[in-house]
Amino acid sequence: MGSLLRGEEYIWSFRNVEKEPVVVLVTGAAGQIGYALVPMIARGAMLGPDQPVILHMLDIEPAAESLKGVKMELIDAAFPLLKGVVATSDPVEACKGVNIAVMVGGFPRKEGMERKDVMLKNIAIYKAHASALEQHSAPNCKVLVVANPANTNALILKEFAPSIPEKNVTCLTRLDHNRALGQISEKLFVHVGDVKNVIIWGNHSSTQYPDVNHATVSTCDGDKPVREVTADDKWLNKEFITTVQQRGAAIIKARKLSSALSAASSACDHIRDWVLGTPKGTWVSMGVYSDGSYGIPSGLIYSFPVTCEKGEWSIVQGLKIDGFSRGKMDATAKELIEEKELAYSCLS
Repeated sequence: MGSLLRGEEYIWSFRNVEKEPVVVLVTGAAGQIGYALVPMIARGAMLGPDQPVILHMLDIEPAAESLKGVKMELIDAAFPLLKGVVATSDPVEACKGVNIAVMVGGFPRKEGMERKDVMLKNIAIYKAHASALEQHSAPNCKVLVVANPANTNALILKEFAPSIPEKNVTCLTRLDHNRALGQISEKLFVHVGDVKNVIIWGNHSSTQYPDVNHATVSTCDGDKPVREVTADDKWLNKEFITTVQQRGAAIIKARKLSSALSAASSACDHIRDWVLGTPKGTWVSMGVYSDGSYGIPSGLIYSFPVTCEKGEWSIVQGLKIDGFSRGKMDATAKELIEEKELAYSCLS
């Protein structure tokens, strides 16, 4: 009996061997989004309830004291999954051994600034970050760019970190995706979990195209098309689209601060689905490197519908695109081409 119990204890112990910690970098970690994001990562919202993490937090030197305070709070919270914390203003130290990089830090556009001025500031930031990741991150490091202009910042990072595979550099449009799900659920008086397969096409900007033509809602009679259940094409083609496009501005007007909690939560959603996989029959929106799918020029970081499996994303193929959608998709691609040209002119 004793030997049997010892055998059971051995099997139980074997099954519960702790995973190796994943090293997660958050830049701009002393800011609003960073402050909301790091406890979510430490609690398991990003990588799951059984995945230990080591947090590397990076911010600029003037924010060093604030960053120190964030580290103190993480220690005080005693998160069981948190196996270590690094707080630094040195990009090299921050990027050492990083498996996942969430790039929240960037230079925001201020009143009176031209787009080129903002682009120049962000190019300098993302060149430095790209160089540090290129030289010091772990193999197969996955990168999510959150800071605006997110698509173009991701493109700059990709250009200056050529050893990081292009499929490993993405930007956040999951926030817009989740906003679209939320608007549909509110309109139909259903739980947000009952709505799936909206799409955000294009840029994380006011030209993005929130598309419900392939979205469904779960009803007592099974999944039904959102357009059919809503029965309000005027709302779906106008108010719904502009509400999602301008939601960030509406939150700034209400809070006097930009989106932080929702952005942090969406960043966790993005990485979690990328690493752990999307549910069967469900896709999500990610800003990824275009391969020419749906007639979108290659060489842009553009938001597409994707499914994820075994740590890899794939663009959903074969979706029917009507004339209305085509125009919206091309308009946001045009803006991204203009941003890319502006970025390259700044580089030269």
